[in-house]
Amino acid sequence: MQIYRNIGLKYGVSYSEEEILSRYRWAYQQPWPNTRLRFMDDARPFWQYVVQTATGCSDSRYFEELYEYYTTDQAWHICDPEAGKVFEALRRAGVKLAVVSNFDTRLRPLLQALKCEHWFDALAVSAEVEAEKPNPTIFWKACEFLGVEPEDAVHVGDDRRNDIWGARDAGCDAWLWGADVHSFKEVAQRIGVDV
Repeated sequence: MQIYRNIGLKYGVSYSEEEILSRYRWAYQQPWPNTRLRFMDDARPFWQYVVQTATGCSDSRYFEELYEYYTTDQAWHICDPEAGKVFEALRRAGVKLAVVSNFDTRLRPLLQALKCEHWFDALAVSAEVEAEKPNPTIFWKACEFLGVEPEDAVHVGDDRRNDIWGARDAGCDAWLWGADVHSFKEVAQRIGVDV
């Protein structure tokens, strides 16, 4: 929440990073009453609510600056330095790969900015498929895009409820990042691909 605070200082945000994080988590988990999905199109209404609740700042200039920052590769990084090598090995081995994400329409350009969009055969983005994890529909859509049956797919994610329970409800196997697997290389090894 350092970025929320640093950008927010010039707009009068006075909460500490810890306060912003606590308020962010609370806001993010609240039921979204405006539509059945939080992430519709660019999800601005949802993100405005989260930012305003987390920081106490309703200045639209602050929101726009923060929102735009999170569309750039400066705001994100690939969590595993061997990711590119591993994804290329998986693709060479014929493994089909998809991103399944509760996110908005900024995801595709963001993956392009991170220069990793070519690692994936498909994207199942909640704003595009109109279903959010843990709803099994988003996992079924990913399988449909890949041309595989759910029982032949494994989903790797970092959230027990959204990723693991959701994927399993859809009929996929699922591994929890940080518990079942700790690197993309480990994922490849578990499905029998040498890197």
